[in-house]
Amino acid sequence: MTDNADKKKSLKDFRRIPGVGPSIAEDLYGLGYRSVSDLTGEIPEDMYEKLCMMQGQTVDRCMLYVFRCAVYFARTPESDYDPELLKWWSWKD
Repeated sequence: MTDNADKKKSLKDFRRIPGVGPSIAEDLYGLGYRSVSDLTGEIPEDMYEKLCMMQGQTVDRCMLYVFRCAVYFARTPESDYDPELLKWWSWKD
């Protein structure tokens, strides 16, 4: 597969996560993730800090909540999803 095809596949995979649209999928890719399963062992707060450093500014805190939801989505078997926890706003501080 070409690099572009690999990237498209990654972005499509990230879009399976509730609350992740094209822009956040690009952010996840830019952070070095290539699949939802790559998020399984991650710490959302570390992901958020890395994104802030990469962008050279403080990113809206809602991104942290989306990252928390994304890691939950990656770690949890589909049959065990709590519908409320698949909403990014359920992950606010």
